[in-house]
Amino acid sequence: MDAATATFHQLRPRLQGIAYRMLGSVSESEDIVQDVWLRWHDADKASVNNSEAWLVTTTTRIAIDRLRSAKARREQYVGIWLPEPVLTEWPATPEDIEELSNEVSVAFLTVLERLAPEARAAFLLREVFDVDYAEVAQVIGKSEAACRQIVHRAKLQLRQERPPLGAPSEAHQKLMRRFTEALAQGDFAGMKSMLADAAVLMGDGGGLVTTFPEPMVGGQRIAQLFFAANLRNKDALRIELAMINGQYAVLRYINGELESAQSYESDGEHITRVYVQRNPEKLARLIAAVAQRRRQPSV
Repeated sequence: MDAATATFHQLRPRLQGIAYRMLGSVSESEDIVQDVWLRWHDADKASVNNSEAWLVTTTTRIAIDRLRSAKARREQYVGIWLPEPVLTEWPATPEDIEELSNEVSVAFLTVLERLAPEARAAFLLREVFDVDYAEVAQVIGKSEAACRQIVHRAKLQLRQERPPLGAPSEAHQKLMRRFTEALAQGDFAGMKSMLADAAVLMGDGGGLVTTFPEPMVGGQRIAQLFFAANLRNKDALRIELAMINGQYAVLRYINGELESAQSYESDGEHITRVYVQRNPEKLARLIAAVAQRRRQPSV
C-alpha cells in the first residue's frame, strides 16, 4: 500500500463521519467517500500540501452538493423523514456515551435537517470535528468572519429548535432498561408511568410501511400504541436493547424480522421523545450489522 492510499484509509472513518452527519444516510455517505477515493486516486499528489485538508474539503463539498439535491427530494418524502440508524459499539464509559450521543444521536441529526447545507457543514466542521475557522473558510469558500457568523447563527437556530438537553447518560440508561422491560412484558401502566405527559413520537415509514404522517403527542397515546402492538403480536414480538447512534435504543422484532428501530430522548425521569424508524430501506444495513455482530465469537 503506497503512502497516499494509506493516508486515505487512515482518514476514511473521519470522512465517513462527516458525510453521514451531513446526509443522515449511510448509503449516501458511503457513495460520497467512494467518490472522494476516486478523486484522490486521480489527484496530483505533488500539488497537495495537506492531504487531510484536501480529503476533508473534498468530502464536505461533495456532501454539500448531495445535500442540496437530497433536500429537494425530502420535500417530497412521504410522511416524516428520520435519519438512517447506525448500530454503534457499546461505549466503555458513561462519558463516551455522552460524547457520542451528542454528536450523532437521531435527535441531533433530525434537528440538523433545519440547517442549510453550507451552514450544516460549517457547524459540523467547527463544533463536532474541531476544524479551525481558517480551514472551515477554505472548505465553504467564504471569509473566516462570514463562517463565524454562519456557525453562530446555526448554534442559535439549533438551540431554539433542538429538544431540551437530555438526561445524564447513566440516568437515561437506567430509564431505558426499565422501559425496555416494560415494552417486552406489555406492561401498560409501567410504560405510561415512564412516558412524559407531553411525549412526542415520530415515525418514518418512507411510504413503504404504515406509520403516522404527523407526530403523535401524549404519553398515554404512545403507551396505548405500544400496548396494542403487544396484544396484537403476543409471542411473535421480541424486544431487544441496542446501541443506536450512540444511545440506548430498542429493536422490535415480529416473527423474527426487524420491524422497527426506536431511539429515545429523556430527561432522566421520563421519556420525552420517541423516534421510530420503520422504513425497510433504512433498516437494511442495520439488519446486516446486527447479523454480522451476532456471528462474531464472544470474547
